[in-house]
Amino acid sequence: MPWLTIALLILPIAGGLAGVVAPAFGWLPALGGNALGLSHWQALFNAPGLMTMIRLSLVTGLASALAALIIVMLFIGAFLHSRWFERVRRLLSPLLAVPHAAAAIGLAFLLAPSGLASRLVSPWLSGWQYPPDYLFPGDDMGLALILGLVIKEVPFLLLMSLAALPQCQAQERLALARSLGYAPLAAFFKAVLPGLYPLIRLPIYAVIAFASANVDVALILGPSTPPTLAVAVVRWLHDPDLAMRFMASAAALTQLGVTLAALGLWWLGESLVRRLSRGRLIDGRRQLAEGSLAILGGALTGLTILLLLASLIGLMLWSLAAYWPFPQVWPRPLTALNWWRALPGAWHALLDSALIAFAATFASLMLVVGCLEVETQRRIPMRPWAQVVLYLPLLVPPVAFLFGLVQLQVQLGIDTALPAVIFGHLLFVLPYVFLSLAESYRRLDPRWEQMAASLGRGPAAIFWRVRLPMLTVPIMIAGAVGMAVSVGQYLPTLLLGAGRVTTLTLEAVSLASGSDRRIAAVYALLQLLLPALGFALALGLPRLLLRRRRGLLTH
Repeated sequence: MPWLTIALLILPIAGGLAGVVAPAFGWLPALGGNALGLSHWQALFNAPGLMTMIRLSLVTGLASALAALIIVMLFIGAFLHSRWFERVRRLLSPLLAVPHAAAAIGLAFLLAPSGLASRLVSPWLSGWQYPPDYLFPGDDMGLALILGLVIKEVPFLLLMSLAALPQCQAQERLALARSLGYAPLAAFFKAVLPGLYPLIRLPIYAVIAFASANVDVALILGPSTPPTLAVAVVRWLHDPDLAMRFMASAAALTQLGVTLAALGLWWLGESLVRRLSRGRLIDGRRQLAEGSLAILGGALTGLTILLLLASLIGLMLWSLAAYWPFPQVWPRPLTALNWWRALPGAWHALLDSALIAFAATFASLMLVVGCLEVETQRRIPMRPWAQVVLYLPLLVPPVAFLFGLVQLQVQLGIDTALPAVIFGHLLFVLPYVFLSLAESYRRLDPRWEQMAASLGRGPAAIFWRVRLPMLTVPIMIAGAVGMAVSVGQYLPTLLLGAGRVTTLTLEAVSLASGSDRRIAAVYALLQLLLPALGFALALGLPRLLLRRRRGLLTH
C-alpha cells in the first residue's frame, strides 16, 4: 500500500512535468510542432507585462506565507493554554471547511467600495453617500490577493502547528523555560519555536507554493492587467489560437521556476534568521515586549477570523438581497428568489461536486489508512523522503504538472473527463487526509493492541475490531477535511475536465467576475454546503453508530 501511494503521487507529477517540457521547446506533433527550438520562449519573454506577472506571483506567495506564519506564531506564543486558544481551536474545522474561492468572493464583497464594510460606516462616520473611490479587489500591488490568501492560510498553519506541538515536546520546553523565569512569549520563541519550526517547514513550503501559483483566488482578488503568471498560463492555454499552447507550456515551466525561486528565497531567509537569532536565544533576556506582541498576535488573529466570518455574512446577505443600494446597511426586502433562480442551474454542479469529492476522499482514506496500518504493524516511522513525496502535489505548482497531464491525456487519446478529474482531486486530497489522520493514528495507545493480542486476536481482527472503531472520529474528520479540499479544487477540474465537468467552484469563480453579486453569492454559499455536511456527519455519525459503545468516542 505505501508503494502504491507513493507511485500515485510521483508518477502523475513526473509525467505531467514531462508532458509540458516537450511543447515548451516546440515538440507537439498533434499541433504541428515537429522541431525543437526556443522560439516559444522568445515569444514568452516578449509577452507584455511578463516581469510584472512574475513579480506578482513571487511577492504574493512570500508575503502571504510570511504574514500567516507571524500571526500564527504570535498567537500560539501569547495564548497557548488560554481560553482564547481553546475557542479559536474549536473554530479551526469550520474555518478550514470554507473553500478558497468562497472566502475570496466573500472578501471581495466585504471590502469592495460598495461592500458591507463601507456600508457599516456610511454615511454616519465616513460621510460617504456614494461608494468611495479605491480599487479593491484587483489592485496593482496584489494586496487584496495577499489578504485573501492570509485569511485562509492562518487556519491551515495553526492546524499544522497544533499537530506538531506534542512532537517537539512543547509542554515540557515551555514549563522548563517558565520555571527559569522567562515570560510566556520569550519562553515560546526561545524554547519552543526552534523545535517547532522544523516540523512545520513542509506545510509552510506548501503554503508558499500554493500562494505563488494559485489561480482561483488570483482570478477573484488579483489584478487582471497583467494578472499573476499562473492566471496568464491558464488564459494562454484556453486561447482559441492553439499555437498559444506552446507558449503556455513555456510559461508553465517558468511558473515552476518562480515557485522554486520563492522557496529558495524563503530557505535563504531561514538561514539568515537562524544566523541572526543564534545569539539572541542565549542572551538571557527573559522578556520580549510581551504586552505589545500579545496584543498584536491576538488582534491579528481576531481580525483574520473576523474577516472570514464577516465575508460569509456578506455572502448570505447578498444571496437574500432583492434591492440593496449604497449606503443601505441591510438589504430590503429579503427574498429567497435568488436561490430559486440559481438552484436549477446549480443542481448539476452540486451533484458533480459531491460525486467527485466523495470518490476522491474515499480513495484517499483507503490509501492513507492502509499506509498508516502498515507503518503501525511494522513499527517503522515514516522516512523523511516519504514526507517530501507526500507533500509533492502541494509543492509543485499545479498549473505546471496538470497542464502536462492534459497534454498527455490528449496525445494518448484518453477521453474520460470525470475519472481524470477525480484522480486530479485525489492528488491534492490525499496529502491533507494523511496530515489530518496521521497524528491520531500514531498516538493510539499500543496497549489496546497488546491486550487484544494477548486474548488471541490476530492483526486483521485487531485492525477491524479494535483500531478502526477507536479511530472512527479521526477518520471521519479526515474524510470531512478531504471533502472540503476536493470541493475547493479549481484547476484540476478546469484542466482535466476539459469543460465537460462542472463543479460549484468552477461556476462560482466564473460568476465572481460577473455583475450579478446575488447569484455569485448563492454559488459561493453552495460551495460551503458539502464541507459543512461532511463535518456534521463527522461529528454526528460516530455518536449514532457507536451509541452502545460510547467509551470508544473518548479515545
